[in-house]
Amino acid sequence: MATVSQQDNRIQPAVPVTKTALPAARRKKSSSSRRDTPVAWLFIAPAVLGFAVFAAYPTLRGIYLSFTDFHVLSPPQWVGLANIEELIGDDVFWHSLGVTIYFVVLSVVVGILISLITAVVMHRLGASTVVRGLILLPFLISGVVAALVWVWMLDPQLGIVNVVLTQLTGHNILFFGSGGWAIPAVALISVWKSMGYNAVLIFAGLQTIPPQVYEAGRIDGASEMQMFRRLTIPLLRPILVMVVILTVIGSFQVFDIVQVTTQGGPANASYVLQMYIYNKAFTQFDFGYAATMSLALFVMLLTITYMQMRLARANESDLD
Repeated sequence: MATVSQQDNRIQPAVPVTKTALPAARRKKSSSSRRDTPVAWLFIAPAVLGFAVFAAYPTLRGIYLSFTDFHVLSPPQWVGLANIEELIGDDVFWHSLGVTIYFVVLSVVVGILISLITAVVMHRLGASTVVRGLILLPFLISGVVAALVWVWMLDPQLGIVNVVLTQLTGHNILFFGSGGWAIPAVALISVWKSMGYNAVLIFAGLQTIPPQVYEAGRIDGASEMQMFRRLTIPLLRPILVMVVILTVIGSFQVFDIVQVTTQGGPANASYVLQMYIYNKAFTQFDFGYAATMSLALFVMLLTITYMQMRLARANESDLD
């Protein structure tokens, strides 16, 4: 019996793996990948075609036209850096750029503050899906429609806002007819339209913060304001940087709201850069110079975005 037990407990040698097994498996996997490649290309072909036709080609064509003198009815003529030299000495360009920067600063500062407060209130009160949908609704409205609604509401005679102001103060305000109020009024419309989308993004970021962080803060005796300033804001840095970048890019590209409300007036007080580019291209038909201004705006946005991401360390999180 002992002999049998020893034989049963004896370790059996492992079955050797043949050298042809692994190469055969690799060949089978490679063959399967080759069969899946045409199907994969078929699925991504519409996206690749759309990107090439509506993004890559117009971008490359615009860069080429920015170095030419192109007036639609005549073929483009290469002029090198002449358009850039004209751009440097163009007072209207620098004026419109200054107006645009003023609009961007107002939209970003006011918009981010309101969006952050709205997101914190939703997070603390546990807003329902219906409330989030209502907050997001202005973002889904066309910019032209939103501008028309606010033109009626801010009308100096019949607008509900001026009716209330007249009853409270005794006089109305020319929101779109005054040089001092034109850009703040347009920025108000832009903030109202984008506030819901930004608030939902920040609200999503707030949900990623562990509750234990706030519990530890309360144990240490921190107040709500101290936790908001020293815990919430630092932990939201990646989300806030993304929201700021998106808001800056969208604000620099404002056109429809200004076109509907003020058309650049009064006295060019709201003449933003996009309107100048549009007028150069589709009113004066100087597409070469308009492409040069578009290229300059593109370079500025790339630089601003890069600096924001570097300075704010957007790719780092304090939760790690």
